[in-house]
Amino acid sequence: MQRVGEMRGFQWLAATLGRLAVSLFVPGLTFLVLWRVFIFLRDTQAPQWLTAGIAIVWGVGGVMALFLLANLVVEQLPARWKTRLTPFVFVGPALVILSWYLALPTVRTFYASLLDARGERFVGLANYVYAFTSDAMLESFRNNLLWLVVGTGFSVGFGLLIAVLADRTHPAFETFIKALIFMPMAISMVGASVIWKFVYEFRPPGAEQIGLLNAIVTALGRQPRAWLLMQPWNTLFLIVILIWLQTGYAMVIISAAIKGIPDELLEAARIDGANEVQIFFKIIIPSIRGTLITVSTTIVIFTLKIFDIVQAMTGGNYGTQVIANEQYNQMFRAFHFGRGAAIAIVLFIAVVPVMWYNLRQFAQQTEAFR
Repeated sequence: MQRVGEMRGFQWLAATLGRLAVSLFVPGLTFLVLWRVFIFLRDTQAPQWLTAGIAIVWGVGGVMALFLLANLVVEQLPARWKTRLTPFVFVGPALVILSWYLALPTVRTFYASLLDARGERFVGLANYVYAFTSDAMLESFRNNLLWLVVGTGFSVGFGLLIAVLADRTHPAFETFIKALIFMPMAISMVGASVIWKFVYEFRPPGAEQIGLLNAIVTALGRQPRAWLLMQPWNTLFLIVILIWLQTGYAMVIISAAIKGIPDELLEAARIDGANEVQIFFKIIIPSIRGTLITVSTTIVIFTLKIFDIVQAMTGGNYGTQVIANEQYNQMFRAFHFGRGAAIAIVLFIAVVPVMWYNLRQFAQQTEAFR
């Protein structure tokens, strides 16, 4: 009997290993075929529209085939392992992609930050000393803090104000106002910079002023100003562009949250004698606190990485330098890859706590709704 049991156990093990081997072979063969087709499409001289069409069809179908075959592999395992591994069939590819495109580049960037300009000699923390002590970086930290406070504060503040006021108007007028305020979001950062460059354009006194702001100033009998050269006000003039772009985003999200407040709650407060100011601070703000935090942290992250506006408007000159622009200068103008990598890590460290706080708030809101 013992020998029969051993034989059955051996047969079960052999059958399981055989099914697993076959199941692994099929996805492996499928991946190899997908890879070879990718190489073929990359190097082919066929028309681009044909190559793009084949790539889309083959890519979508190939990904579906890989998921189905990977699931088939897991289905061949014992029930205990199948339960454990099935989630990873669908989550695993996403984790691999995140690791390859986020985690691995972060590690490589940190390693590069410990090397010299050409990435050949180990210099330890010398690049970080530059990142925290150089005049350009100290100026960048100061300006980024200004962007952070003024840009985020006014974007969220104006978005909240417009959302509250629009909510009290006629629906047709509300739609028009929101569309008008949200419209700048459809413009790229560089496109917005070009528009505002015409607003701030300066010509010498006596010449025709094509800049909107200087045209107004000269019409009032004053002398034109080189707005983008006026330190430290030029940084505030650049922040105006960010506010113009992000107010629409804040308004839309906050407006949706305000509309989620029960009308019965607001009516009950009015019946009890509360005025509109009290309703705003005692009911509306507490009710949309989570939304305000989410919008604020999103704009904070965006502001910390600000680059396009500064690069397009002033190039970081005249006291307007920011962290991301200084990283660009070190990497692609000074060709000092070690310093550029160190600045990137500093920027990454600055963004991570804000992202963590945002995710923590989201988790708390999710728990509250359960």
